[in-house]
Amino acid sequence: MTTHTAEPIGPEQQALEEDLVAAVVASFDATTDPRLKKVMQSLTRHLHAFIRDVRLTEAEWNTAIEFLTAVGRITDERRQEFVLLSDVLGASMQTIAVNNRAHKGATDATVFGPFFVDNAPEIPLGGDIAGGASGQPCWVEGIVTDTDGKPVAGARIEVWECDEDGFYDVQYDDDRMAARAHLFSDEDGAYRFWGLTPVPYPIPHDGPVGKMLEATGRSPVRASHLHFMVTAENLRTLVTHIFVDGDPQIEVGDSVFGVKDSLIKEFAQQAPGTPTPDGRELGGRTWARVRFDITLAPAGV
Repeated sequence: MTTHTAEPIGPEQQALEEDLVAAVVASFDATTDPRLKKVMQSLTRHLHAFIRDVRLTEAEWNTAIEFLTAVGRITDERRQEFVLLSDVLGASMQTIAVNNRAHKGATDATVFGPFFVDNAPEIPLGGDIAGGASGQPCWVEGIVTDTDGKPVAGARIEVWECDEDGFYDVQYDDDRMAARAHLFSDEDGAYRFWGLTPVPYPIPHDGPVGKMLEATGRSPVRASHLHFMVTAENLRTLVTHIFVDGDPQIEVGDSVFGVKDSLIKEFAQQAPGTPTPDGRELGGRTWARVRFDITLAPAGV
């Protein structure tokens, strides 16, 4: 990146730049959609303020265009590099913060991530989401309630995670569907399933976002986590994770800023031969268990 030494900005140059900002902002005055007008005019002001603040060089502008072009080229139906870019810049988490206001103890939301897949298979309560993915078995259970403490029956719970090698199913080339599923809470709001004990993993860093992280001395590694998306009638959709208490990566830093203290849970390790909640035989393997109670806010708050 070219080093740029800022020179003092005289009043004539300042007026020239401010006139341009005003002209571009005014170009959206005829926008009939008031929300679109507000967004475009605010975007214009902030974008120009950034360019003027750093005194962006033409070479840097070209580099930015090349970077965004590369992000677009690597993006396809299986990989969303723009989501990764939003995530590592904290834009995803900021959008979530703006749109998921704290409300009477509702469970905190966090980033959606780029690896969600529609039409994951349905499993029964107590079923296994692994689908052949490798990893330590983990029993996950909890109850879904609203903010008044009333159990939510029939809540749809989508769950997905990486395997023990740190890869999601969509990162393989064989069209597998593994370590993801959906299930529904019972009449008491309870849910339970077998998953895998989460492990830390790097976000895809073989593309332009990875090169940006390398250039800025940042790690691509995410703290260990298990994804949830919970939907229920008349309640706010929750997109969140739970994180593994004691994972050193939490202290180092999550590459997409997704960790919240309320979402760090104990994944209690169980010795070989410890009876499982549903009587499942694990052949002398160790396993883990975690409880995650979910509280959904009302829709529209």
